[in-house]
Amino acid sequence: MDINYELYKVFYHVAATLSFSEASKQLFISQSAVSQSIKVLERKLNQPLFIRSTKKVQLTPEGEILLKHIEPAMNLIKKGENQLLEAHTLNGGQLRIGASDTICRYYLVPYLNQFHKKYPNIHIKVTNQTSIECVRFLENGQADFIITNYPNSALTNHLKTQVINEFHDVFAASRAAFPLEGQSVTLESLLDYPIMMLDRKSTTSEFLHQLFQKNQLDLVPEIELSSNDLLIDLARIGLGIAFVPDFCIPKEDKELFVLNLKEQLPARQMVAVYNENLPVSQAARQFMDLLQATATANGLSCSFQEQRIPASC
Repeated sequence: MDINYELYKVFYHVAATLSFSEASKQLFISQSAVSQSIKVLERKLNQPLFIRSTKKVQLTPEGEILLKHIEPAMNLIKKGENQLLEAHTLNGGQLRIGASDTICRYYLVPYLNQFHKKYPNIHIKVTNQTSIECVRFLENGQADFIITNYPNSALTNHLKTQVINEFHDVFAASRAAFPLEGQSVTLESLLDYPIMMLDRKSTTSEFLHQLFQKNQLDLVPEIELSSNDLLIDLARIGLGIAFVPDFCIPKEDKELFVLNLKEQLPARQMVAVYNENLPVSQAARQFMDLLQATATANGLSCSFQEQRIPASC
């Protein structure tokens, strides 16, 4: 049955106040318009909804049944409107972020803490995926934005990105197991050692394999895992040389050292990404502004742009 929502809205206000005149005041329409709307609704439903008299208005049994269904529906609509307004004013709503475990642990935590203290009524949901999987997560509308390492082969042209951090990858090894500290090593010489790295589904794996291929070298890692922290733990016990982002290694680690590589590895970026085809919430924009402010303070002044980010900003 095709019945205009406005008719149910008028019915609700009359039923709630049991007054045509009071309903007209709440709806900012004339009393005759209220009366006409009720007549149209009764005709469409083929049921009397009110008992009218000169002194008062009462619901019919049919009207009481309809009110039981209309009232929760009106409350749900009002609740939805209020949540939208709260989200727009940062007094409520939800913030959905996608990021890898490494980015969450070593980069996001202080920003989440700062944002939560400033906007305690906003519910924050963080989903952990690899940087490549995060892109698919974003395109499915399951996140407001994601934070990913760049380059990232999964990024498409309709995604907007902003550089928020820059870092270098390093080879880290146990001092006890690999007496290479202070020596200059080449990518080719590293092939003689067991290399440990993230698995093929990661941007880090893509980056390192492309780097070796560029130098016409075939990299066959000894161990591939899904966790940088676990790679570092295995490097400490001497199972191999781990390829990890520099910010993952404790500054005063007595067991590990960073290899002095003869070839200079290019820096990689960390980027915030959102889908320009989907609406971005006020909470998401505020969080991304927070990230951008820190990036600008650190000398990274790139603004939001197409997915193709230059190697240096």
